[in-house]
Amino acid sequence: MSIGHTLLGLLESGPRHGYDLKRAFDEKFGHDRPLHYGQVYSTMSRLLKNGLVEVDGIEPGGGPERKRYAITEAGVTDVQQWLATPEKPEPYLQSTLYTKVVLALLTHRDAADILDTQRAEHLRMMRILTDRKRKGDLADQLICDHALFHLEADLRWLELTAARLDKLREAVVR
Repeated sequence: MSIGHTLLGLLESGPRHGYDLKRAFDEKFGHDRPLHYGQVYSTMSRLLKNGLVEVDGIEPGGGPERKRYAITEAGVTDVQQWLATPEKPEPYLQSTLYTKVVLALLTHRDAADILDTQRAEHLRMMRILTDRKRKGDLADQLICDHALFHLEADLRWLELTAARLDKLREAVVR
């Protein structure tokens, strides 16, 4: 996720302080990974330097002065271009799990056991996500669906690989 673009997008609704941006980000996107304040302020500093935001006001606070940031026209254009650019699909061609299976075969370890252990871990995570989805709001449900669909695809791969272990062993152990 592009934190800079996300913060810019949040500024489109109006100027905000760094604290408010962090709170909005965490509420909408940071359920599992809230932003650190330092990350917000370093990102805002970079966006300011690049002309994508401007300081809309400075207010005294209990500590350091509080800057209120506003998005510039260049920032709006940058967000629009980012939103219109499709994300590169990740083909996962260098899968760690595949590497583990092949190395197990090459070193005469039990690759089926690795697949079984991974299957159990995927199922455990799917139960957690399903429970979270059941209890969550629409945003949480959509995030969980995305993760669950990826885990389901991984499970299909685990089953397919388990069914082809003998052929894979012949192909890699020569």
